[in-house]
Amino acid sequence: MTTPDARPGERRIRIGDVAALAGVSSTTVSHALSGIRTVKAATRERVLQAAAELDYAPDRRASGLRSRRSGVIGFVSDVISTTPFAGDVIVGAHEAAAERDTVTMIVDSGGDTHVEAMQIKTLLDFRVDGILYARMFHTVVAQPSVPSDVPMVLVNAIDPGHVADSITPDEQQIAAIAMAHLVERGHRIIGFATTTEDTPASRGRERGWRDALQVIGVDADPLVHRASSDALGGRECGAALLAQTPRPTAVFCFNDQIAMGVYQAAAGLGLDVPTDVSVVGVDDLAIVAAALDPPLTTVALPHAEMGRWAMRRLLERIDGDRTQRQARQIACSLVERQSVASVIG
Repeated sequence: MTTPDARPGERRIRIGDVAALAGVSSTTVSHALSGIRTVKAATRERVLQAAAELDYAPDRRASGLRSRRSGVIGFVSDVISTTPFAGDVIVGAHEAAAERDTVTMIVDSGGDTHVEAMQIKTLLDFRVDGILYARMFHTVVAQPSVPSDVPMVLVNAIDPGHVADSITPDEQQIAAIAMAHLVERGHRIIGFATTTEDTPASRGRERGWRDALQVIGVDADPLVHRASSDALGGRECGAALLAQTPRPTAVFCFNDQIAMGVYQAAAGLGLDVPTDVSVVGVDDLAIVAAALDPPLTTVALPHAEMGRWAMRRLLERIDGDRTQRQARQIACSLVERQSVASVIG
């Protein structure tokens, strides 16, 4: 394998230079770098090594004109890019995009529909290859105004007609694994501190909580309290639930912020977490869950995994995949800390 006479810095390194150094055709280099077609692993490794050695960068403008692609994906969100935990959606999407030498252009509307419409128009003017449309909370959304020839995948959202591919957390499974953990530790009277908002997340988590109580023969209705989905709401829920007789030995919370409020309500009543009441949250919001005393057992939402899946699915659509639309639910995982104790006796 010999290095081309032209040295980096004298002129732009071209695909033919990489091909000569790797001992393959220019077409093989193109396929190896783009991932559009399969190339033998050993050959791809040789191409990547040659490209790195020559510091080769594909000419996106030229390749875009040939393929009618820009190599850019639009990422449209409400407030995801400004939140500490849901931003992992962006991380996952970036990682999947990098696998295909694709760039992500992120816009954040702050929840303003007029701003969002303007942002989408701007992305379309830039001729993005497709759009990831992400929401901070699992919700039902109306299809944004995007031409039918621009592929789109929804993240943490679904559309009523299931026109677009989508990925969301399995909300019922979230409650199921939280409740299974509490039941295994001997808890039977388990309260549910939840939000007043009617969303797929609130409905799914309540359904999973009720199903678990039904299995062990406990009436769920007295054990649910609804308030705002923040610490203030958690204090209200905690005060109401922990004043009951018999008192719940555990509280499953809609999110970590509500769980923080339940901690505060318990302290106000002279109760200890977890000795007197165990608490489980949802989100694994680090600035809350890990900072509470004791640290909170919670169900982590797979934000990065959702971002990765959505980007890969979108790139499949861009490549011409015309299979049936997928509305995928992704499983979540329990993060055990010290807020759950076993019931003795």
